[in-house]
Amino acid sequence: MKQNFTVLFLIFCLVVPVSKAFSQASGGYDPHKVFDPNFDANGSSIYRSANGAPGPGYWQNRADYEIAAALDTTTKTITGTVKITYTNNSPNELHYVWLQVEQNQLAKGSRGVLVSGNAPRTFYGGDSISSVKIIQNGKTSRADYLVNDTRMQIRLERPIPARGGKLGIIIRYSFVVPPAGYGRTGWMRSKNGTIYEIAQWYPRMEVFDDLNGWNSLPFLGDGEFYCEYGNFDYSVTVPADQIVVGSGVLLNPQSVLTAKERRRIDEARKSDKRVYIVSPEEIGKPETRPTEKGMLTWHFRMDHARDAVWACSRAYIWDAARINLPGGKKSLAESVYPIESASDSAWGRSTEYTKASIEIFSKDWYVYPYPAAINVAGPVGGMEYPGIVFCWWGMTGKTLWAVTAHELGHNWFPMIVGSNERQNAWMDEGFNTFIDIYASDQFNHGEYAPKRDGEFDPEAKNPARDIVPYLLNPKSQPIISYADAIPGRYLHTLEYYKTALGLYMLREYVLGHKRFDYAFRTYIRRWAYKHPSPEDFFRTMNDASGENLNWFWKEWFVKNYKLDQAVDSVSYVDGNPSKGSLITLQNKDQMVMPVTVEVKQSNGEVGRINLPVEIWETSGIYTLHYDSTSPIDSVIVDPNKVLPDVNPSNNVWVGK
Repeated sequence: MKQNFTVLFLIFCLVVPVSKAFSQASGGYDPHKVFDPNFDANGSSIYRSANGAPGPGYWQNRADYEIAAALDTTTKTITGTVKITYTNNSPNELHYVWLQVEQNQLAKGSRGVLVSGNAPRTFYGGDSISSVKIIQNGKTSRADYLVNDTRMQIRLERPIPARGGKLGIIIRYSFVVPPAGYGRTGWMRSKNGTIYEIAQWYPRMEVFDDLNGWNSLPFLGDGEFYCEYGNFDYSVTVPADQIVVGSGVLLNPQSVLTAKERRRIDEARKSDKRVYIVSPEEIGKPETRPTEKGMLTWHFRMDHARDAVWACSRAYIWDAARINLPGGKKSLAESVYPIESASDSAWGRSTEYTKASIEIFSKDWYVYPYPAAINVAGPVGGMEYPGIVFCWWGMTGKTLWAVTAHELGHNWFPMIVGSNERQNAWMDEGFNTFIDIYASDQFNHGEYAPKRDGEFDPEAKNPARDIVPYLLNPKSQPIISYADAIPGRYLHTLEYYKTALGLYMLREYVLGHKRFDYAFRTYIRRWAYKHPSPEDFFRTMNDASGENLNWFWKEWFVKNYKLDQAVDSVSYVDGNPSKGSLITLQNKDQMVMPVTVEVKQSNGEVGRINLPVEIWETSGIYTLHYDSTSPIDSVIVDPNKVLPDVNPSNNVWVGK
C-alpha cells in the first residue's frame, strides 16, 4: 500500500500543475471561478424551496389601510389620518414595528438631502406627525414612538403575537406638497389650473420578512420601495372644481361625477377607441362638476395591493377605453392630461398606449389584476404605482409610448411580484425594461420598434456590443448592488440596461423562447403577491428551464466579468482540407457563453455550428473538428454580434 500511495502521489503532483496551467492557458481564464460548485449552495429552508418556489412554511405579514386626507390648494398642504391594521404572520413575536415616513427625505438635513450633495434647493419639506396611537386587544393608547429620518419605530409594551397577532396604528399627520422637481410627489401650474400628483402621502409599514427581519433601509431617493400587501380604503377631500383619479375603484361616483360623465365611463367600458369623459372643450366648465363650490370627498378602494396613490386637477382632459384581457376579463384604460399635452402626436394617444401595454403584458406574462390602468400627465417624469402611473406632461411620440409602457410594466414588477426595490432595484427596473423590448416589437406592428435601451445607440441592432464600454470601465459595479450605492452615472446602465440585456441574451441565445418564457412565467406565477429574493429567481429559472444557469447568474449579476471569445488558429487533418479542419477557439477572459461559429469554405459552402457553454468547463481552449471539404476562407465566432464581446477584432480568422 505504501508503494502504491507513493505512485499516486507522484502522479498527482505531475497532473495538477499541468491541469491548472491548461485551464488558464487563455489570458488567465479560470473555469472554476465561473463554473462554481459553491454558488448558491445554501439549499432550501422551510420558507423557500431549493427549486425557487415558496416553501411549505412561507409567510409574509400584511398591512391594511384606511386613509382620510384633504388637500388645501392654497397652502399646498395634505392633512390626513391613517389607520393601519397590521397582521403578524411571522413565527416571531414583534416587540416593535417600523414604518416609512418618506416625505422626510425632503426635510432639511435629511440623509437624502445630504447624500444628494450641494445641489441648490428652494424647498424643504417633511412629515409633521401630530399624534400616534396604537390599538391592542381592543384598547387604544398613546404610542411610544421615535422618528429617525425617513423611518418611525413604535415600541410596544406588549409584543404582537406570532402567527396571526394584530396591531392597530392610528397616525395623524400633514406635509406640504413639494413643487415639481423634488421627487415622486409634486405640483405644477398649467394653462387651466394646477396639477397635483400625490404619492408617498401616508406613513406605511416597513416589511418584516424571513430574509432580513425588518427592512428598514432609509429612503435616500434612488432606492425605491418595499411594501407589504393589503387592502386600501382611502378618501381624499379636495375643492369641488377638481377631478381626482386614483388607484382602484371609485366607490362614490354619484357624489363626485355628473350623470353625463358616468354615462361616458360606461360607454368607454364597451369601446376599444377612446371616449372622452371630459373633453378639451369642457375643461373647467361648471357643468363638469356636480357642484361648483366647497369641497368634495372622493372615495376609492384598492384591494390586494402594496400601495395606492392619486392625482387631481381642474385642468384635466379625461378619456378612457376598454382593456381586453385573456379569459374574457376586462379593465379600463384612462388618461388625464392638460390641454398643453392634448396633441394626437402626444397625450391624445395616451389611452391607446395604456390599453395596448396592458393587453400585451397580460398576454405575454400574467393577466393584469386591477380594475383600471391610469396614465397621469403632470410634473413627475415617470413613476409607477399599482393601477396608476405618473408621466411627464411634455412627452410626445415614441418617448411617451416608451415611458408609458415602462411605467405600466411596473404593475408586474414590483406591484404583482413584490421584490425589494430598495435592495435589488434590478429585479423591477431591469425585468420591466426587458419586457418593454417585446411590447415595442408588438405595438401597432412595430411602430416604435426596436426598443433596445442601449446607452449609446438606442436603435442598436446588436445591443450587446453597446454594454462593452461599461464592462471595460474599472469603476463599474456588479448588478447586485444596493440601489443607493450605485453612482448616478451608472444607475441606468446597471439596473435597467445590463439586467434587461442579460435576460434578452438568455431568451434569444441561451434558452430559446419556449424554455425561457415558461420559466419566466413560472417565476411570476410563483411569486405573485409575495416577496422573492434574487436566489428565488435564479433557482426558479434553473428549475423550470431544466438548465443549470449558475455560471450566468454569477458572471452577469454577481460579478462584472468580461467576455472575449476568439478564433485562435485553423489547421487541417493530415494537412488536407478535404479530411476536415481543426478550429481552435479561446475564451480569453472570465465570462463564458455558448459559441456560434460560422465557417466559409473556398468552395462557397457556409456552415454554422452552435457549441454549448460546457466546452469551457475544463479549459479556455477548445478545438472543433469541422467536416470541411475544401480550404477555409474564414471563421467567425458570434457572427450575428449578439454577445458583449469586449474585443471583436479577434472574433474573425481569415485564411491566407
